[in-house]
Parts: sequence; structure tokens; C-alpha cells
Amino acid sequence: MTPRASSASGASVGPGDLAGLARRLRALPPSCGPVRLVAVDGHAGSGKSTLAGRLAAEPGGAPVLHLDDLASHDALFEWTGRVLEQVVAPLAHGEPARYGVYDWERRVFDGERTLPPAPVVLVEGVGAGRRALRPHLACVLWLDVPREEAWARGRRRDGPRLDAFWDGWERAEERHFAADPTRPYADHLVRRDAGGYLVRPGPRGADAESARAHGG
Repeated sequence: MTPRASSASGASVGPGDLAGLARRLRALPPSCGPVRLVAVDGHAGSGKSTLAGRLAAEPGGAPVLHLDDLASHDALFEWTGRVLEQVVAPLAHGEPARYGVYDWERRVFDGERTLPPAPVVLVEGVGAGRRALRPHLACVLWLDVPREEAWARGRRRDGPRLDAFWDGWERAEERHFAADPTRPYADHLVRRDAGGYLVRPGPRGADAESARAHGG
């Protein structure tokens, strides 16, 4: 967060099969009123916004909530209340969500965006699969890129102008995931490869499949 799939049975989806993953997300039970909220989480620089954009562009589409819009310099991870009040609450009633948008250049919340109660809504950003949101999520996708690799990508993308921001960000992200990890609760682990994307069962998805196989 810097200024600006698998089958129903848990088997891996082939490289680039985002259309298949999108279909499976739409087939999940609603988790927030009529909406299937899907978290796209991972370390900063791991490719979350790209994956969310690709999924949103699949047939049927899906609006995307970028958590960058709800965070701020003073609250890199303290945005849970805004998400629950401005996004989750109205969607749970089948109503559009309207939320303030943070301007990272001017350092103020300025403007408003609307998120429709679509069948699938993607929540993209570091910490999207956090503990406080998981009761409202239909699925958690984790971009399975090692922390150091993801951070190096992000620094290259943003350039030396944001080095000081990244220094502070890395410490904040490390503290967040130490206290509230997402990966152990991921339904699917997603990684870019030469063919596009490889989607594998995540820890929670693997546990669910094991329980089904043993009659749980």
C-alpha cells in the first residue's frame, strides 16, 4: 500500500486460468449481505492491484476497493473502522457503499467513491484479510511472494523519491503481520509465472479440503 485459484475441491488452477478462478468466486456463498467479499492480500509490491484488476476484467466483472483509498500517512493500518462502517455495513444491507478517498500527495481525505453491492467485490491491499474483516469475507487470496522480493519490487516501482516512505512502511507492515497474519488463513495462494498465474490451495483451503475428505 503505497501512494499513488483454485477449483471448488481445492485443486490447483492452471497458469493463467483467472477466468476459472473468477467463476469459482462467483459460485461462493454470499458473505456480506448479497455480496461475496474477496480479499486480495499480500506484501506491498507483490502484485495485488494487478491481480485484482485482472480479476475485475473477467466476464461478469467485479468492483475493486483499494485499501490505499482508506489508509493514510498517519494510519497505514488503522483503517478497520472506516472499512466496517463505510463499506461492510452498507453492503451487508444490499446498499451501495460510499467512502472517503485519501489523497496521498495532499495528505487529506478528499472526494468520495461509491462501491455497488455487486455479486463479487474485491478488497485489495496489505491487510485485506485481517482478523477483523474475515467474518465478512467469502474468500482470502494471498499473493505468495516473499516479503523481501515484494518490497524490492515496490521500491523499484516507486523509485528513490519514496525511499523514506518505504523505510517506515516496511517496519509498519512487519509489525502488522506479526500481530495479525493473513497467510495462515488464505483459501488460495496466487503466484505469477511464465503463463500468467498459478493458484494453489492455501492453508485454510487445504484444511477445508482435508476435512471434507475425512467426512468433516
